[in-house]
Amino acid sequence: MPLANTSSAPEAASPAIIEIRHLSKRYGRNGEAALRDVNLRIAPAEIFGLLGPNGAGKTTTISILCGLIKPSGGEVFVDGFSLQKDLLKIKQIIGVVPQDIALYHSLTARQNLLYFGRMYGLSGSELQERVEESLRLLGLEHRADEPVRHFSGGMKRRVNMIAGVLHKPKILILDEPTVGVDVHSRRVILDYLVTLQQEGTTIIYTSHYLEEAQNLCTRVAIIDKGSIIAEGTPGTLMSNGDARPDLEKLFIELTGSDWNN
Repeated sequence: MPLANTSSAPEAASPAIIEIRHLSKRYGRNGEAALRDVNLRIAPAEIFGLLGPNGAGKTTTISILCGLIKPSGGEVFVDGFSLQKDLLKIKQIIGVVPQDIALYHSLTARQNLLYFGRMYGLSGSELQERVEESLRLLGLEHRADEPVRHFSGGMKRRVNMIAGVLHKPKILILDEPTVGVDVHSRRVILDYLVTLQQEGTTIIYTSHYLEEAQNLCTRVAIIDKGSIIAEGTPGTLMSNGDARPDLEKLFIELTGSDWNN
């Protein structure tokens, strides 16, 4: 695990770079609601953890923020832009790192990154410099010219991470960025996220690894059955009422179920 993020958490009254108001989503006319009146404010340059079990609404929330699906109700504002009216402008300032590896396995790491960089409109020396710097920061410079198919799962996730941040987005959205990776790769990825946050990037992060979120995030929200059931800094959430030793204990108390079920 990396060192705990020691940056101060933003105050509740801080200006929001992402504001979600009364967000709801229902799949199908008579389907069960995936999101129910979700309200969140995320301040600039924080690492915000959206935590919850499978089917809780994490992926639906992220998919709406990325413009992949439309909400059934509510409003979303990203850096002052309305998601409903300014989706193209929003897409220019966000980066997305999906849970599934989105790479061309027959290409080398460098070739993949050059390709994705060009898709973002980068070119020339600027693109080359960003690729080389990112490969170095994530410990891949010595394997950069090997086909990705030869990489371990952790190394592929590191390349996947770089592909989502080459254009230096103001907001980075990550869906389970460390799932199934080795301890070394997890540490490299998490340390890199702290570096991005310290440089001013706002990060929204989902994970099943609660100890990881506890050490990494400035604030977290726990979502269950489509509703936010707790929100705040990890320290505040664990200290409210009876002291809880960790976020997993808090989750069990709030939902009455094991995190992994």
